[in-house]
Amino acid sequence: MARPSNIAKALLTLALLACVSALSLNAGFYKWSIVDVFMALSLGAALVTLAVVQPSWVNFAGVAACALIFAEFDYHVMGFPFRSMAPFAFAGLGSLAVLGMRSIWARQPERTLLLYAFVPSIIFVASEYFSPALMTYTETLHPKTFDLYLYSFDCSLRVQFSFLVGQLFARHGWLAFTGLLFYIALPLPLALVYAANLRVRGKAALHVMLAFLITGPLGVVFYNLVSATGPIHLFGANFPWHPLTTAQAMNLILETVPVRGARNAIPSLHMAWVLLIWWNSWGLPRWVRAIALTFLVFTVLATLGIGEHYFVDLVVAFPFALMVQAMCLYPQPFHASFRRPALLFGVFGTLAWMAALSFATPWFWISPTIPWALVIATISTSSWLAYHLRRVEPCAASPTLELVQDARALTAV
Repeated sequence: MARPSNIAKALLTLALLACVSALSLNAGFYKWSIVDVFMALSLGAALVTLAVVQPSWVNFAGVAACALIFAEFDYHVMGFPFRSMAPFAFAGLGSLAVLGMRSIWARQPERTLLLYAFVPSIIFVASEYFSPALMTYTETLHPKTFDLYLYSFDCSLRVQFSFLVGQLFARHGWLAFTGLLFYIALPLPLALVYAANLRVRGKAALHVMLAFLITGPLGVVFYNLVSATGPIHLFGANFPWHPLTTAQAMNLILETVPVRGARNAIPSLHMAWVLLIWWNSWGLPRWVRAIALTFLVFTVLATLGIGEHYFVDLVVAFPFALMVQAMCLYPQPFHASFRRPALLFGVFGTLAWMAALSFATPWFWISPTIPWALVIATISTSSWLAYHLRRVEPCAASPTLELVQDARALTAV
């Protein structure tokens, strides 16, 4: 006779499989989520998490079986049209199913590790699912944007980086394609760095995922302070070949203007996320850090080259990401070394940039030394504080033998 605990586990497993199957068979979820690039890759990121936390051919076979079953039902039973991003979503749904089942049936301490992988993966997918609604609300709330103010600052540097990188992308299609791939594949390194931290540090790595999760909603709050889109939305067909001259930009009448497009310019959340990925990859194996650095470089190029961001958006992302990193370092007391100065600099640095771009733009035109000094000071101070903040981050309080063995195995890869 089965023990009550096994019966409960079996019921939980059936409920999990029913929930995942219901999502894959839901026409609305398929139309608005599975076929969406970012959503499909957010689901697919669960496979990255599973592969790092518990690599096993049995797990991979289970994921493949689930993905094939979902595809069979969606295409041959439900009659859904095939979409190129669907395989990533099916693999992700299968990975969530396998992660969930492993979490249910595993013994301690492996169950704790798997739950710390499974639950944040669910929350991350849910966060991505609701983000379009938040962006639409922001656009409705702010029909006019501060694009001219941000563009004026970029011009005050005497170098229009967005237009320069945009022209580079226009001349070299392979570079534009590569940059776009890295831009849309952001959920994958987020999952990789969190899972690698989880395997090395155990539950002490939870603050890493917390930082990744709150970056989006917190960024939307700042989007409502200084709403803007990007040069491609402001200039349209004139981007990237026809920027204003320095003389024209200097005499530009600054006012809010109606621009169509998502209000996602400042700070650049893509830049904030890759900074958090890079900062939280410290102490991980070299191949993980190499991937993090590659995403950092190509995301900088892509955010500028595709015209979705001004250069100043990337600059403001530094104190914003620092604020998030310090805010989420909950295992350390607020007065701990470097946490308080990092948090305060992040908060006030981000707000100061918002205020300066809104009210002090003419001061930037006095001399290019002024905006460049602010840019260099912001990036260097944020990076310095992030480095020292990382040095005081906690390790797992009492790692189990299995977690230690996992850490050594991962480091040896």
